[in-house]
Amino acid sequence: MVNKVTTGAVIGLNAYKVTVETDVLNGLPAFSIVGLPDAAINEARDRVRSAIKNSGFTFPSKKVVINLAPADLKKEGSNFDLPIAIGLLTEEEVLTEEKIRNYAFIGELSLDGSLRGVNGVLPLIIGLKEVGITNIFVPKINAYEAGLADGMNIFGAECLSEVVNHFTDKPLTPTVVNINDYLEKGANTNFIYDFKDVKGQQKAKRALEISAAGGHNMLMIGSPGSGKTMMAKCFPSILPPLELQEALELTKIYSICGLLPSDEPLMAKRPFRSVHHTASANGITGGGSNPKPGEITLAHRGVLFLDEMIEFPRNVLEVLRQPLEDGEITISRTKHSIKYPAKFTLLGAMNPCPCGYLGDKEKQCTCSEFQINRYQSRLSGPLLDRIDLQVEVPRLTAEELLNTQPTGECSADIRKRVIKARKIQAERYKNEGILTNSELTSKLIKKYCQLDKASAEILKTAAMKYHLSGRRYDRILKLARTIADLDCSKDIQQKHIMQALQYRMFKLSN
Repeated sequence: MVNKVTTGAVIGLNAYKVTVETDVLNGLPAFSIVGLPDAAINEARDRVRSAIKNSGFTFPSKKVVINLAPADLKKEGSNFDLPIAIGLLTEEEVLTEEKIRNYAFIGELSLDGSLRGVNGVLPLIIGLKEVGITNIFVPKINAYEAGLADGMNIFGAECLSEVVNHFTDKPLTPTVVNINDYLEKGANTNFIYDFKDVKGQQKAKRALEISAAGGHNMLMIGSPGSGKTMMAKCFPSILPPLELQEALELTKIYSICGLLPSDEPLMAKRPFRSVHHTASANGITGGGSNPKPGEITLAHRGVLFLDEMIEFPRNVLEVLRQPLEDGEITISRTKHSIKYPAKFTLLGAMNPCPCGYLGDKEKQCTCSEFQINRYQSRLSGPLLDRIDLQVEVPRLTAEELLNTQPTGECSADIRKRVIKARKIQAERYKNEGILTNSELTSKLIKKYCQLDKASAEILKTAAMKYHLSGRRYDRILKLARTIADLDCSKDIQQKHIMQALQYRMFKLSN
């Protein structure tokens, strides 16, 4: 008789129900797994056999055939060990199919029968919930992550024997998780870097505040040692806390990549991904034969920081253009394509020339015009067009360097204004499916970025003088909308347009 056990498989960020069919046939002892398994699943034969025997149960001494249905769906990972073992124990009449029918099983088995944690538990749980499975066994180490899904009965087990005893002797208690505790913990994080420790650079600090409030991309350009990297490290301290839906979305991504801390089942802090300039294009966007998320997806709802941005290979920078525009990345392969979210804030830092001192008031630039043009041409016009804020970060004066007293606002005060602006945007766009001004489409810009006659005239003059593209025109309006939100102004005023233009008109050759 064929027994069926329910589990799931993850493709991209989505999970699908998988039925593990088990059949024991007469013949010489053998163990085969079919249904497009990868190497980790094929190796389950030895793990499952040892786990069953070392747990005190009998392994069938006949021909065993395991089918992972649907057979045309590629499966990978070690989370199929537990459902395969449960199917074999059902064949041996240790369990009955009636008892396990409404349950799903996820987990990797050790040779001694204990359960090890696996990746991608949360998306698996959410996917199984969508098909009506609400009772799920997972390794105990994954129980709190799985418990983040609302309305599910999650049973965390330490070993195969505990799973069996749940049906025969001693039922396990479902895991209860209070998500708000984790969100509150993330919101009250103490940051190592604080803006009160940054000397001078008031214009750049203001630009970073605007960037945090509206989710706008930003590029800092200045001499070595002017404080660009320091301010970038302070940037997470002014970002608003994650909303529940954002946190769950991030948790799914990090769970699939195996980057979720065991003691923090929920991603409660916005990610800050600092990437070295030797990173490959696939490392940035994601990919592989079985595509995995890249840095832009790991930075979803957070920040992707490219220090020494201009040192990145041009082909790596150019792959950012489409995700910056669409907020997602589609990775296509022969058999299927996978779409990953990529709504991140790009934060870049660079020198203005090879020697780093172009425009410096204290030190003379030694680069030729040819060297400067070749250096700056590594950043293409279309990519710069997608960066809302382009800010010059000048060298600190001697007085600023020698001053040991905090002269600027602390991050906590800036963060309060950012959170207030984000709440204004959340209320405004509650029926539009977006969260920040940076996500405004052309249609929504016309609806929410209305200008009075004087402001429109200023923008018209700028468009004619600087030959603004359609994209840059829209981004100036979105930037002005954020500046108005920080001022708690319902309408975009002339001063907001003027400030937005100030942050968009900077040129590298200055």
